Amino acid sequence: MDFLKLIRYKNLLMVLLTMFLTKYALIDSQIPSASLSNFHFVILSSSVVLISIGGYLINDVFDINTDLINKPNRVYIDQVISFKNATYVSFFTSFTGFLLGLYLCIVNDLMYLIWFFLFCILSLFIYSYDLKKRILSGNIVISILCSLTILLTYLFHAKFLTGAVFFGTSLYKIIIGYAFFAFFTTLIREIVKDIEDVNGDLKIKAKTLPIVIGRKRASKVAFLFSCILLFFLFLTLLFFRTNDLFLGYGMLFMVIPLLFFMRKLWVSQSKKDFYVLSTLLKFIMLSGILSMILFKIEN
Repeated sequence: MDFLKLIRYKNLLMVLLTMFLTKYALIDSQIPSASLSNFHFVILSSSVVLISIGGYLINDVFDINTDLINKPNRVYIDQVISFKNATYVSFFTSFTGFLLGLYLCIVNDLMYLIWFFLFCILSLFIYSYDLKKRILSGNIVISILCSLTILLTYLFHAKFLTGAVFFGTSLYKIIIGYAFFAFFTTLIREIVKDIEDVNGDLKIKAKTLPIVIGRKRASKVAFLFSCILLFFLFLTLLFFRTNDLFLGYGMLFMVIPLLFFMRKLWVSQSKKDFYVLSTLLKFIMLSGILSMILFKIEN
C-alpha cells in the first residue's frame, strides 16, 4: 500500500479516468468513427501513466528534505524504496512510457506528437529539479501537463481531421474547454498546496508564490484565478442554457462548490484550512471530468 501511495495511485486513477471519459464519453459521442483502436488507447494510457509515475518518483527524490517537514508521515524514499532505486525506476518508467508513445506515433503516422511525450518527460524532470522552487513557473508547468492529458487523447483520435475541419468542429471547442478547466483548477490547487507547504519550501530556500509575496497575497492570487474559472463556468453554462441536464449538473456540482471554495479561500489562514481547500478542489476537478458522461447520455 505504501508503494501505491508513493506513485500517487489516486492521481493516476484520475488521469486514467480523464483519458477514458475523453475517449469513450466525449469523443466517441461526437465522432463515432474515431481512429484510435481500443488496443492503441490502452498503450496510450499506459504511456501517460508510466511517464507520470516517473515524474512522481523523481519529484520525491529531489523533494525528500522538504517532505520531511511538510508531510513527515508520507515520506517513502528510503522507507519503501531506496534513493538510488527510486532514481532508476523513475528513469525506467519514463523511458518505457516514451517508447510506448513512440510506437503509437509511428504506427498511426503521427510523428509530430512525439514532442508531446518528450515535453512531458523533460518538464517533469526540470520541474522537480528547479521550476517548483520558482514563483508560479512550476505551478504553470504542472497545469499545462494536466491539460495535455485531454488534448493528447483527442489528437490521437482526430488524425483524420485536418485544416479548417479540424479547428472548426464543435468537439475541438469542447476539448479546449475541458483543457482550460483542467489547467485552471490545477493551477489554483498548486498555489493552494504551495501555501500549505510553505514551511518546508522555506527550508530549501524556494521562491514559491507564498514565500515571495506572502501567504495572504498568494491566497488572493488563487482567488483571482478562481474568479476567472468561475467566469468560464458561467460562460459554459450560458452556452448550454437550453439543456437542463448540463445546466443543473454544472450549477450543483461545479459552480456552487467553487463559490463555497472561494468563500473559504478568502478567510483561510491555517495549514489545515488550505488542506481542506485542496481536497475541495479535487472534488470540483472530479465533477468537471465526470460531466463528460453527459455528452454520452445526451447523444
